[in-house]
Amino acid sequence: MYSKDMVDLLKEIMAVDFVVYELALFLDTHPNDRRALEDHNNFAMKSRQLREMFERKYGPLILDSVSEFPYQYINNPWPWEIRY
Repeated sequence: MYSKDMVDLLKEIMAVDFVVYELALFLDTHPNDRRALEDHNNFAMKSRQLREMFERKYGPLILDSVSEFPYQYINNPWPWEIRY
């Protein structure tokens, strides 16, 4: 139903986002850790790039993504519809 490439890209986005959130939590208690901040910023940029890549190829990923006509968000599978 869904291409392997699409599922692989979604998995990569989820993994990178996990790192972004974990580093943000770490930075809440260690705000002066320069390396953690650099890692956080690098992973945040990587997440943005992956999301842009996904949206160019498969359409909007989140509700506030810009959609072409006709509205495309509803064309994507819901998270519970994806079989990993």
